[in-house]
Amino acid sequence: MVSVALPPALADWREAPRVRARNASGVADGGRYVLCWLQQALRADDNPVIDAAIRLGNALALPVLVYHGVREDYPYASDRLHHFILGAGRDLAAGCRARGLTCVHHIDRAGHREKGLVHRLAADAAALVVEDQPTFVARWQVDRVADRAAVAVYAVNAACLVPPAVIGDGISGRSGFLRRHEPARGDWVDADVEKPMVAPYAGDLPFAPDRLDTIDLDTVVAGLAIDHSLPVSAAFPAGRMAAEERLARLVRDVLPGYAAARNDATRREGASGLSPYLHFGVLGPREVMRAVGDSDAGAKHRTKFADELLGWREWFHYQARALAAPERYDRVAAWARTTLADHAGDPRPDLESLSAMARGETRDESWNACQRQFLRFGWMHNNLRMYWAKRIIAMTPDPETAWATACYLNDRLSLDGRDPATYGNIAAMFGGSPGDRERPVYGRVATRGDGSTRHRDGGDAWLARAASRPVPAIDVPADVPRDRYLMS
Repeated sequence: MVSVALPPALADWREAPRVRARNASGVADGGRYVLCWLQQALRADDNPVIDAAIRLGNALALPVLVYHGVREDYPYASDRLHHFILGAGRDLAAGCRARGLTCVHHIDRAGHREKGLVHRLAADAAALVVEDQPTFVARWQVDRVADRAAVAVYAVNAACLVPPAVIGDGISGRSGFLRRHEPARGDWVDADVEKPMVAPYAGDLPFAPDRLDTIDLDTVVAGLAIDHSLPVSAAFPAGRMAAEERLARLVRDVLPGYAAARNDATRREGASGLSPYLHFGVLGPREVMRAVGDSDAGAKHRTKFADELLGWREWFHYQARALAAPERYDRVAAWARTTLADHAGDPRPDLESLSAMARGETRDESWNACQRQFLRFGWMHNNLRMYWAKRIIAMTPDPETAWATACYLNDRLSLDGRDPATYGNIAAMFGGSPGDRERPVYGRVATRGDGSTRHRDGGDAWLARAASRPVPAIDVPADVPRDRYLMS
């Protein structure tokens, strides 16, 4: 990472701890706009990336051009993911117009390719403002663009309530993280919103943008070279309205009993279901925490929810920033990798094929109930995720394959996959605290049973129903993709 001073407009901003210079280039003279390139922070309001771009644009007397593009060839591109992203992008454009900003989109497809579009847009920009995302394509695409850009590139964290820079570097444990994070939360709940002082950009562009408000997204998605065997999730509609409805449901139905119900996967009101909307930035953590703070729920419920949303989710984001590849097996604790390797040759009577696992057709009813949540809804209750990930270790031929399988299923099927929090959760199931004794296959890695669900009132019946849910007949490769998940 280069060490470059921020321009005064950003250095003096209250939100400056969110901003990092990503290259050594300076703000260019003669630029026609400040380019704001979004990949996952797909909201117009309370978006620090857009606000940073507006602040810089105001200082330079330039408009802000917001750009969002979706490629066909990102890993695991599917109807489910594409539709969710484009639905969020459509509402992003409407929100930008309401703020006095121009927002343009490009959907990559046959007959409508635009090679190097971000670079071409940046060629007319004074500076490029991007998201500071630590995982998946958003990370490596920003790295690549920043290395090649002739203008300054500034990355802004929009995923966390407390900017990671406030916490500082070198914290290795969650307790140390919380000692710094918890006292800082109150300072970051209020948004520092910027208003554009320059008219929306109306000049030339190097491409013909897609108007997401006028095209039929279903028709466009159906014509793409992506995975059509994985359908849209009816349980998690795309867009801002659905996110706001889910947030209202949190305050009304979930939060009043959250501390007691959050671990019960059989209760619909036990989980917020916000993670897909947080992952794609349709909601931000500040907005969520303001709603929680304004609710009538008891203090213990609000505190427990804050621990999950901030104490765990932002801890996993913090961890991911320090990792070369948060999705790779070498992020698992060394002791856990060692003990799993020591038992890699143990007999594995619970071994299952990738096809049976992907389709939720294994011999384990409880595991099938978990997997079929992913297949049908694109989401899984957190208590089920823990059992699901632990069992994969015994259902695969070796620990490396287990890790790759867990990440592959999570990334392909889940709307909140490919995320610091979901990778962190999987890593915790492969490591965490050592168990009290050696066990076959797992070594000292703790195991987990299904009792927290099965022993609930009606738990047996719930698992039986969940394990027999109709699910899409997805295409399954012969072998699990391994390269992106294993040590190079």
